[in-house]
Amino acid sequence: MNIPDGLRYTKDHEWAKVEGDVATIGVTEFAVEQLGDITLVEMPEVGTEVTAGETIGTVESVKAVSDMYSPLTGKVTAVNDELEDAPEQVNESPYEGGWMLKIEMSEPSELEGLFDAADYRRHLESLEE
Repeated sequence: MNIPDGLRYTKDHEWAKVEGDVATIGVTEFAVEQLGDITLVEMPEVGTEVTAGETIGTVESVKAVSDMYSPLTGKVTAVNDELEDAPEQVNESPYEGGWMLKIEMSEPSELEGLFDAADYRRHLESLEE
């Protein structure tokens, strides 16, 4: 399973790639495998204030509808509009073309509460036990 180094991860299987004070957010390959073929992604609008741990959208698949939680607090600065017409990009490339939104962080210290790649691998291993 692909778990890129350099990203931060949540226990709920979201990832964050931080560049300056902006974090690009998506769902992990593990989440994609659990969901199956993704058919719809619903995200907040640009300008929406989001809070770490709160629901920020939904991901629908052939198996289920799942909430997506914000890993960080801040303001949505961009949404991947391409997912509206091509949600399968999340399945094909969860860490690249399947990114979902960007958040300008207002609480960068929250990053300390997220997993690095090694910790996320251990988290996934604990789910298998």
